[in-house]
Amino acid sequence: MIGVGIAGVGFMGWIHWLAYKAVPGIRVAAVSSRDPSRRAGDWRNIRGNFGPPGERVDLAGVKAFDRLDAMLEDPSIELVDLCLPPHLHAEAALKALASGKHVFCEKPLALTGEDCGRMVDAARKAGKQLFAGHVLPFFPEYAEARRIVAEGHHGKLRGGWFKRIIADPAWLPDFYDPARVGGPLLDLHVHDAHFIRLLFGMPTSVTSQGRRRGKVVEYCQTMFGFQDRSLVVGAASGVVNQQGRAFTHGFEIHLERATLQYEFAVIGGQGRLILPFTIYDDQGRVLRPELGDGDPCRAFEAEIAEIVRSLDSGRPSPILSGDLARDAVALCRMQEEAVPPAFRDSLEMP
Repeated sequence: MIGVGIAGVGFMGWIHWLAYKAVPGIRVAAVSSRDPSRRAGDWRNIRGNFGPPGERVDLAGVKAFDRLDAMLEDPSIELVDLCLPPHLHAEAALKALASGKHVFCEKPLALTGEDCGRMVDAARKAGKQLFAGHVLPFFPEYAEARRIVAEGHHGKLRGGWFKRIIADPAWLPDFYDPARVGGPLLDLHVHDAHFIRLLFGMPTSVTSQGRRRGKVVEYCQTMFGFQDRSLVVGAASGVVNQQGRAFTHGFEIHLERATLQYEFAVIGGQGRLILPFTIYDDQGRVLRPELGDGDPCRAFEAEIAEIVRSLDSGRPSPILSGDLARDAVALCRMQEEAVPPAFRDSLEMP
């Protein structure tokens, strides 16, 4: 049984808690939080954009710490799950790895490529695994797309288009702070950057056009270049003034003999399946496979199950590895650098 210590009891800590309860071979052995009510099991004020609201949880048999450092001294903990704000990821992960723990870190792995590299190197030197919480590949539509691509029945990849767009999250005061959250690319587009890296390999170049808000890119569209110049891959991501449509994501993936398409949105506070996962094949057929009940919490259960498999086998996860997460952050940074400054800012440049 793998013992887990959750560092940070907020929305993601709550969702991970639920996932651990559903997956065999792993259990929450400890939590750490600065909030005494959370350490006492009162999680009723936790809310998020999916899943059930928080509730009072039974922490019998679960140790509660007020500091991460104290939790890291507990020998019953094999894996530390970092559900902390992004700017704290790197140093917390380095401490956990130095204490002999495996690390599961929520996305983005860190806010800079340098910090991501430090984390990956530290895990390698410690002989421990570093997992990143890139759960998107476990959502049923994305998982099915991965399966179809890997199967190869419809031929090789030709390209694709990915989008992830939200309304302005005015309730998140640090969202546009490059030193704490990183802005829309690192908080939002990093999901698709990771998925693009997973499907197509690491791009060699990016061409981006977008708008900035302060020091970060607010919205952009990007074309990714690859060594295989026949691949045509693009993405749109960020924040636009669409408060009636809080969120939308989807893809169109091109194979030699098929196209895969999917789109979902939250419109007027209600989730709407704009287009269910659809396969258009070269025989003219339109196929819509059954992909389950659509509960997003199932994806987190699959993510945790992947971590259990990886730890049990001793082999790095081909989906959740720190190397892939580092590359996803590098892609986001490449796009940040590719978007020119706002016109008024360029006038002030020497």
